[in-house]
Formats: sequence, C-alpha cells, structure tokens
Amino acid sequence: MSGGLDPGLFAAGGYSVRIMDLSGGNGSEPVETIKGFRTLEHANGFARRYVRDSLERCRVAGMTAEQVVAAWFAFGEDAEVVGDAEGAWRSGPELRDFADRPVRDGEERNWRALDPRRDEDGEEGEDEE
Repeated sequence: MSGGLDPGLFAAGGYSVRIMDLSGGNGSEPVETIKGFRTLEHANGFARRYVRDSLERCRVAGMTAEQVVAAWFAFGEDAEVVGDAEGAWRSGPELRDFADRPVRDGEERNWRALDPRRDEDGEEGEDEE
C-alpha cells in the first residue's frame, strides 16, 4: 500500500485521530487510533482539545512555559489527525501558546464531548472519572 496508511482509518466517517504517547512507552506506534470523525473540523477539534488537556495535565503551579512544554514532551500525549494532509490540525504551531496561556475555560480541554465513541452506544454522558 502506498503512503503506509491503513484504509480502515477512513471508514465510518472519513477521519481518524491517532493518539501518540510522547514518553515513548509505545515506541513510534500510536497508543490508540480513534475512528468515526464525520468531518475534518470534528477531528481537528477533538485533537486540539486532547492535546490541550494533555498539556494542562503536565502543568504544575509555578512552571515556566518552557518547563510545561518539556514536561509534555516527556509525559504527555499528542494527537494526530489522519485523513487530510492539507487542513489537518497539528500541535506544533499552537503548543507554545498553550504553554504560555493556562486554560481558563474547561471547554478548551473537553475532548470527551467530541469523542465519536461516545455516540456508539447512543449514550450522551460519561460514567467514568
């Protein structure tokens, strides 16, 4: 297969998001691939919020932006949109802004609201956490 992409990544909605463990615990393989995003905007929004939440989980009071980024690269998770190379969201351009500006609005971190797996069972809420 050319390009090395699994055609199954595009099933049931067109876009997928790969979750990458930056600590290296899973090597270069994704920890998980989430399928079923209906639009690029849906996948991009999920990936952006997922990374934002991951970075905030690495933040400790008193850290500089550089320390937050370093902690994220050591312990965080990145999200990579699969399905559209042109408009796919990438963490790199926003990472510094995320580190400079702690989240004030919890909605910026709420990737669960955009998770397509949430709709698989027809359930609207999360029982976990």
